Amino acid sequence: MSIFRRASERRGTAADYLIVGLGNPGDRYSGTRHNLGSEVVENMAARSNLSLRRSRNERAFVAKGTLEKKQIVLACPETFMNLSGESVRLLVKRYGIDQPAKIIIAHDELDLNPGRLKLKCGGSTAGHNGLKSIVQHLGEDDFVRVRMGVGKPPSSGAGKDWVLKKPSKSDRAAFDDCVQLASDALESIIRDGLEEAMQMFNRR
Repeated sequence: MSIFRRASERRGTAADYLIVGLGNPGDRYSGTRHNLGSEVVENMAARSNLSLRRSRNERAFVAKGTLEKKQIVLACPETFMNLSGESVRLLVKRYGIDQPAKIIIAHDELDLNPGRLKLKCGGSTAGHNGLKSIVQHLGEDDFVRVRMGVGKPPSSGAGKDWVLKKPSKSDRAAFDDCVQLASDALESIIRDGLEEAMQMFNRR
């Protein structure tokens, strides 16, 4: 049975959207390129006056609230990046998410220049370990992605070290702007729908 069918059979009111920010746990990784997704969810929580609290059963820090009259769940997995799907699967079951289009994943993207933002639904994981784990655990890839550019490493094969390092001052400034823009995009997705949000934000 599909994870989404089981989630739809959950008792109680289901969430309209599950918004997950990918990153690695712990102070060691805070501020690195790979943690941009979690920064967006933290920013969304601050905008909505919500507190992310540890949920041991779902292996994540979670906040629940209302945005644009929709019930949303904000989450930052407590797992390492390559195990993100374990937490996302548990969150889907816990909050009754009945289709992948109701899942929005915010993550870093090597194929975009620093600070560039792109929205899309489904498609390749482009080698991103967090996305690969989510696809593996959900059995679906048709979830929404908020892709935040971190740029390519200076040499091929250095991607792992690149995303786990803290950026230069200029890139950090671009990332800070991108976190705010990604938060705007998330609000637009929930308010206006993905297609309209894509038209608005993918042109920038």
